[in-house]
Amino acid sequence: MLKLFHSPDSRSSRFIWLLEELGADYELVHCSIKRRSGVGEHDPKNPHPEGRVPALLHDGRLVTEQIGIALYLLELFPDSDVGVPVGSEERGAFLSWLGFWAGEADPAYNARLFYADRLDATTERDSRRVTERVANALSRSPYLMGERFTAVDLFASGPFEWDPGLVDENATITAWLERLADRPAARRAVALERPEA
Repeated sequence: MLKLFHSPDSRSSRFIWLLEELGADYELVHCSIKRRSGVGEHDPKNPHPEGRVPALLHDGRLVTEQIGIALYLLELFPDSDVGVPVGSEERGAFLSWLGFWAGEADPAYNARLFYADRLDATTERDSRRVTERVANALSRSPYLMGERFTAVDLFASGPFEWDPGLVDENATITAWLERLADRPAARRAVALERPEA
């Protein structure tokens, strides 16, 4: 059994969406986390060693860190149409985009979020480079991997959704975000984001 530990308005929301895309049978555990603002606290039911989200339990095995959970779930469901299986000709490109999300797009978002009032020229250039790479790929096809939606769209779109400054009024990226938000699994994930009152 899969169990995802989640807190609203956090990166764990993307994993609800992924689980919905995978058609997985899972339990969603809402928990509190200590926010950067100082609000919230460590939730004792959360197994993450630092009390963060996402955290995933699968039959008693704990998986943490976004890229680790993403790869774990995609390998657990190798026949899913949102992943690219080992041995596929597209596997290298798929892993490269996942690495781009974790190592480039997400850090660019963090830098802009936490240091917006004092970004240096190098950080600004890196933000533009992230936007240009995504916009360039989307100028050739509707999704980052071509004609079909994959998990790289799901993850790489997060920083652009959260920070309009990364979108930079780019119509191609804006249209991509709208296509993604319209996916049934994405809409289900939004509905599951917050615990029922």
